[in-house]
Amino acid sequence: MRRLLPLLTGLFYGVFSLFAASPADTVALWEGHKVRHGKEVSLLVYRPERPTGVSVIVCPGGSYHWLDREVEGREVGAWLSERGITAFVLFYRTVGIPEFIFHSRILFRGKRHPDMITDAQRALQWVWEHADACRIDRDKIGMMGFSAGGHLVMSAACYSRTRFLEDTGIRTEAPLRPAFVAPVYPVVTMQRPFVHKRSRRGLLGDNHQHDRVLMDSLSLEMHIPEGCPPVFLVNCIDDPVVQFRNSVLLDSALTARGVPHRYLQYETGGHGFGVNENRGSSRSRQWKHEFLGWLKGLYPEITAD
Repeated sequence: MRRLLPLLTGLFYGVFSLFAASPADTVALWEGHKVRHGKEVSLLVYRPERPTGVSVIVCPGGSYHWLDREVEGREVGAWLSERGITAFVLFYRTVGIPEFIFHSRILFRGKRHPDMITDAQRALQWVWEHADACRIDRDKIGMMGFSAGGHLVMSAACYSRTRFLEDTGIRTEAPLRPAFVAPVYPVVTMQRPFVHKRSRRGLLGDNHQHDRVLMDSLSLEMHIPEGCPPVFLVNCIDDPVVQFRNSVLLDSALTARGVPHRYLQYETGGHGFGVNENRGSSRSRQWKHEFLGWLKGLYPEITAD
């Protein structure tokens, strides 16, 4: 049953997303580029009526196996745009449900690291290069991610000096460092005892998930760089999916490196609530208002709820 539950969840979100309303703009990020499985990668662009110039690339979660396209994707994009923040929801490459069931990546490469971080860097490049058309400030492009998406956006902050894009033949002047990062109930470590094993398997691959070098290199608490962008971190102690100490490790690492950040830890709220007003707890649902207040401290033009 424990293996069946995430499968049913992924199927639900996949079917539900077919009927969900789409925003005005959909961008095929790898169109014109020969990238393995690149056709499935896209940005959904949510344009506010009165843009503040601040923008956020949103990365839904899903254990690197699938994506919660609605609650952690479209709902978040719409919520941000209603507050004057231009949102770009990134549907990055994930392993897929058949591979989750049949472990086919033991024989075939499939989708794995660095595919996901390459998609994130491509999104940062595209948004930076289209800033004028999207009416945003190139210096105010942040990222927000949920669960495994939280690991992805924090990876973008940690590994911005590594140009994964160059392996696709793309060389760009775009700075691939986000201006700020908001990991929400994120996966952080690939190490025992707090690792989220399904995300590790999704990211590293079936036959590399215990590779010590890969586990070390993708455990974010070990790789906070000098000049890391400001971080807004949220999780709940009763999270039944990602062990809450993932965020504790990240908070400690950010503190040790002197990175400006805010860490909100709620007693209750669980996992997977996004910005939804019917999920989580009454306390945990306050995170999004706290985030707007924090963001206003960086950019006064933001209007806090």
